[in-house]
Amino acid sequence: WKGEELEYGLSDSGAEILFCDAERAHRLAPHFESLALREIVVARDQAPPVPGQARFEEVLAAAPTGTALPEMELEHEDEATIFYTSGTTGKPKGALGTHRNICSNLMSLAFTQLRLAVRSGKPPAPDEERPQGAQLISVPFFHATGCHSILCAATSFGLKLVMMYKWDPERALELIERERVTSFGGVPSMVWQVLEAASFHDRDLSSVQGVGYGGAPAAPELVRRIKQEFPTGSPSKGYGLTETSSVTTMNSGEDYVARPDSVGPPVPVCEVRVVDGEEKPLPAGEIGELWIKGPNVVKGYWNKPEATAQTFSEGWLHTGDLARLDDDDFVYIVDRAKDMLIRGGENIYCVEVESLLYDHAEVRDAAVIGLPHRVLGEEVGAVVQVTPESAVTEQELKDHV
Repeated sequence: WKGEELEYGLSDSGAEILFCDAERAHRLAPHFESLALREIVVARDQAPPVPGQARFEEVLAAAPTGTALPEMELEHEDEATIFYTSGTTGKPKGALGTHRNICSNLMSLAFTQLRLAVRSGKPPAPDEERPQGAQLISVPFFHATGCHSILCAATSFGLKLVMMYKWDPERALELIERERVTSFGGVPSMVWQVLEAASFHDRDLSSVQGVGYGGAPAAPELVRRIKQEFPTGSPSKGYGLTETSSVTTMNSGEDYVARPDSVGPPVPVCEVRVVDGEEKPLPAGEIGELWIKGPNVVKGYWNKPEATAQTFSEGWLHTGDLARLDDDDFVYIVDRAKDMLIRGGENIYCVEVESLLYDHAEVRDAAVIGLPHRVLGEEVGAVVQVTPESAVTEQELKDHV
């Protein structure tokens, strides 16, 4: 976020204490006077302290040892977090999360790991001597994935957390090798970048047991590459939103290999349905808007009753994602409702075309967009990033798809 956006989030949330790094403090400096902040604590700052700001390490050092936490009564539905999520228009909305939301996500993650172990036929026996697992955190903590599914999960499950200040695939490979990372991921493009990195085959990556990702469409080709490059690693793909406190569905293990174009079935105690334009449930196989209900769904949007009423109804979250279900309730995300192209009256789902492009060995990344067309209304266009030293031509890619 830029300074103006940070100012908006702090003002909208009513925050009184700010913890930030020096880079964020610098961006916010012109806006401090307009904010009702009681304290500003800055980390990763080599410069002398600015008047009115405290260094994080000094605040930490001044804390007395052995201080007991205050007694606190917490209820499941007490509000715990505000995560800002950008919409297609207007200012970001603060998704108001609860303690139940966070704990539901932890239980869902634990269940999917247990289910994967049981389905594999080789559930590990309890072993106190087993080396500690290590998770590489390569996405921000202000994302539901980074906070709820990685920070909270690693803390709860006793994993070592290896943090990156900023994403870089070569740095990620260095950390995986040095810290014996057992699990890494992020969004699919980050996994692709690791697989395509120059030093990939020069690194010892034998510690990797899991590669998980979500947050964006993932081509079926990605699961094949992971199985090829990480023989001991199990790929997994999840689906969720800020409003679902991270995970809603999870596809992993043999299920993922068998259905690489699905984001998996819903996690326990989470319901999904696909509805038509009149908000009526559709049968398996038909495409409509995906709705989600469960203890992982946030209360609504902070101080935005109109936006809350538009997105939530009777406990159901209207995701804005187009999807279909199969007979086993596996979810297939087809596209964002607003990203779908309409060419000559026919619906075209960008993800399907992107997946075909990813199947080409020399395509690293692809995004399908709509181009104005006088007769058809829209024509399909694609922006494609190819692998280094690729000689593939535009016509060859057209022929491929």
